[in-house]
Amino acid sequence: MGPTQAQLDTCVTCGLCLPHCPTFRLTGDEVASPRGRIVAMAAIATGELPSDETYAGMMSFCLGCRACEAACPSLIPFGLMMEGAREQLAEDQPSFTGRLRRLLVGRLLNVKWLLALATSGIGILQKLRITRFLPRKLRIARGLRPLRVFPHTVVGVHDNTPAEPAGSVALLAGCIMDEWFPAVHDATRGVLQMAGFQVHSPERQQCCGALAAHEGAGDAARRMAKQNTAAFAGYDYIISDAAGCSAHLKEYAEWAEGGESVAGRTKDVTEFVAELIADGRLPRAEKPNGAVAIQDPCHLRHAQRITSAPREIVRAAGYTPVEIDPDGLCCGAAGLYMVYEHETAEQLGEQKVEQIAATGLDTVVTANPGCEIQLRGHLGNGYRVLHPIELYWESLS
Repeated sequence: MGPTQAQLDTCVTCGLCLPHCPTFRLTGDEVASPRGRIVAMAAIATGELPSDETYAGMMSFCLGCRACEAACPSLIPFGLMMEGAREQLAEDQPSFTGRLRRLLVGRLLNVKWLLALATSGIGILQKLRITRFLPRKLRIARGLRPLRVFPHTVVGVHDNTPAEPAGSVALLAGCIMDEWFPAVHDATRGVLQMAGFQVHSPERQQCCGALAAHEGAGDAARRMAKQNTAAFAGYDYIISDAAGCSAHLKEYAEWAEGGESVAGRTKDVTEFVAELIADGRLPRAEKPNGAVAIQDPCHLRHAQRITSAPREIVRAAGYTPVEIDPDGLCCGAAGLYMVYEHETAEQLGEQKVEQIAATGLDTVVTANPGCEIQLRGHLGNGYRVLHPIELYWESLS
């Protein structure tokens, strides 16, 4: 548990990360910067400072957006360091709210019937138009697409065999994607089947473990990685249509024995489909369809360094991508951050709303469910927020 000494030694405290850190830009406070957090991690490792509530607050305030990694000349693995620090804190500073969050992301999100029941409950609130009256802290419910009451789970029921398969694909079902974003899965399957791939959703799979890792539930993250490594064996590619999940799958070598096999076969759906379009294995729209605003999820832009792929998909759908934020700052979602660091998440979410509104466009594309929830919760009615794959599949249909 905790960052390794080798990871800590990677940082040369140059400060090039500071202007790229959303929390530092909001506060101007060194302790809210990657450099300040790493100095604190090093002090904890040597025993110079206690692992107390002040340190816990520093670690909790980090969004985990990893923009610092993209700016760092030393290629510091800040995301892994933050996950290690939070796992150590979970051991040193256990709290009721922390235990509750780790129970949620480490256990409950993998209980399909419980998630389906919760989804149905939110769906009923939506139909009764009650979600608008929920506290602002619960934008995670207010920002969801209209949900079906008693939805069926789609994992494992869409296996197919094209006449001349181009290869086999294991689609990560995800913890919330099946229930809350089934249209994204449907678009992903449709596009990949059009390209000639067998698309499977192995029933033994679980949540990728990203949320558990982010919350310091390391044992749960390793357990899920171990099970998924076995579930995804034998497929040519592993595809995720949630950017946070694909980023975590690509780091499975850190989480499970044999995880490097998963990492080597994992593709975010945007990079995979962009390659298929470039190779001529998927078509382009025959006529222009207008323009859409594009928002980069942090775990696509910073963690995976993927920026051109979603834009190429938007263009292939016949749309012109319009940039809203050249710096690619976090939208403030960051998993459960929008709930437990609500005020900061609100500030960052409102910044995105202003950037989107300035374009005059009513359609926004983003490749991560948390970002979509955050944007929908802040934008309200009158806007469409879609995954790039949905926009592309819609244009082809």
